[in-house]
Amino acid sequence: MVKQRVAQLEYSEFQSAMLDEAKRRRKAAKIIAVLEHFHGPLGGLTVGDVGCSAGFIADELAQAGAKHTLGIDIDVPGLRKAADRFGERVAFVCGDGTALPFPDGSIDVLVFNHIYEHVVDPDAVVAEMRRVLSDDGVLYLGLGNRLGVMEPHYKLPFLSYLPPALADRYVRAFGRADHYYERFRTRRGLRRMLRAFHVWDYTLPVLATPTRFAGASCSPGWWGRWSARCCRGCRARC
Repeated sequence: MVKQRVAQLEYSEFQSAMLDEAKRRRKAAKIIAVLEHFHGPLGGLTVGDVGCSAGFIADELAQAGAKHTLGIDIDVPGLRKAADRFGERVAFVCGDGTALPFPDGSIDVLVFNHIYEHVVDPDAVVAEMRRVLSDDGVLYLGLGNRLGVMEPHYKLPFLSYLPPALADRYVRAFGRADHYYERFRTRRGLRRMLRAFHVWDYTLPVLATPTRFAGASCSPGWWGRWSARCCRGCRARC
């Protein structure tokens, strides 16, 4: 039996990587470098981090000059930690990505960094982010590809290739989890999910010139080009 997918509440309580401050801030540096290259400075803009958890990336966005910074998640323990540390700079909101509590066209920049595989309905989340973005708004996406050789959460090769029942057996056999929750898509599936956006793929620029994009966490050379991760700048279609 394949376990039914439900929302991953309190994600930071069982995924320690969300509390790795140094690593999260390195990721934020890359995100900001890509956004500034694509869009320009964040000064004067309203910026949101969907799936902010403990708030490290949102805090970096605020420090990069955003006029208003929002952190949105269903991870209540993570949000509490975030608000305690960064609440003076960032407004943290407990909210479902399929029903963002913001008016239409009210946000200039959104960040959705390696989150889609964790949500129950990523198409609905993407549609909702499109709704709240301004007509010339920008969505930063970090996306994992189902055909990446090494699955990034459980570090097991070809895990994301498998149907759910076999993937569950695989992670149990290696003692990594009771079941495999994440659901990645192929490049074609990702393009379908993003059909409402104009997409600029930053994968190769980031891998080819990592220092330019603060890409200390990127893998260099051929392995980086075959890795599952990619960075995209998406501008909403008018």
